[in-house]
Amino acid sequence: MMRQGLRGLLVGTLTAGLAATGAVVATTASAAAAGCRVTYTISSQWQGGFGASVAVTNLGDAINGWTLTWSFANGQTVTQAWGATVTQNGAAVSAVNAGYNGAVGTGASASFGFNGAWTGTNTVPTAFRLNNVLCTGTVGPSASASPTRSPSPSASPTRSSSPSASQSPSGPVNKTVRVFWLKPTDVAYDQRYPDGIANVMREAQRYYRQELGKTFALNSTVVETVNGEHDTTWYINTNCSPTGDRYWCVVFNMQAELRRRFNLGNPDSRWLIVGEISAEDPGKSGGGASPGWLLLSGHDADGGAGINGPMNRWYGGMVHELGHGFGLPDSTSTDGTPMSASFYSYPNTHFSQAQKNAILAGPYGSFLS
Repeated sequence: MMRQGLRGLLVGTLTAGLAATGAVVATTASAAAAGCRVTYTISSQWQGGFGASVAVTNLGDAINGWTLTWSFANGQTVTQAWGATVTQNGAAVSAVNAGYNGAVGTGASASFGFNGAWTGTNTVPTAFRLNNVLCTGTVGPSASASPTRSPSPSASPTRSSSPSASQSPSGPVNKTVRVFWLKPTDVAYDQRYPDGIANVMREAQRYYRQELGKTFALNSTVVETVNGEHDTTWYINTNCSPTGDRYWCVVFNMQAELRRRFNLGNPDSRWLIVGEISAEDPGKSGGGASPGWLLLSGHDADGGAGINGPMNRWYGGMVHELGHGFGLPDSTSTDGTPMSASFYSYPNTHFSQAQKNAILAGPYGSFLS
């Protein structure tokens, strides 16, 4: 069961699942007064699936509407996308701008992301065309693309206490804090959420090192963006009595979906898991944490994205909920520690020695280094 402690916090890869392999290709395009640069990043990869982000920089005259095309060399298929309408015919892939990112001025960029499937090999595409112009990174006559990759998808995993710890091709590194942002089907993708939530996680990471002399590791894809299977109404109302206590409904629906789709335990000895969903029944939906899991709803996601008040409240809230995740109970009074309402005073709050000892000796103490 979750611990119904102080409501707090926030917590969003581009994608579902995932182990970042860090494969990046940068190429570009041209034509008279036309040119482009494309950065294709395999942001996460797991057995049979992967997530990718694509950034297109317009180096030529301003455009109003774009189509980016490329071909997969190893039979990969796109399974879902956001920020663009993506279609595929055999190996050939075409991505057409969404309504909000079609106008791209000179030097400006547009981006989108997708999840895909692969078997055997998942190499990065080597050539892209923007509005039928080959992307070469220059403006002028077309030139053949010359991609560079760093590192390859088969790079060996390493574990580090820094937020840039690498991941293995089969999943995130063990003994790390694994973070998900679940986006319901009727919620538009917004880069502020994975970016902001990642920043909150990094600040909490810094704080734990300050307090304990040790801290937890994050994966190179700090926040795994998951396209939810349902709309916000479903997450709010399903498995919840209309007249009952709705505090836990949204976050438990999120947890059940994440556990099923990513084969997660409760708790899971491999990771301490943070789940955040952009859905909430105002005044009724909340969240909390217990050893191994943090479950947080819409106001926390908004806080992490920087659109729900001062960030120190969300930094303190994450420190508080992670404390539960590492095994600490709530304090019985406002005692100056982040396990009490003193987390609202962040950064002017500190763990007691007893709390430090309990974290280090607790079920996830071995995650700290």
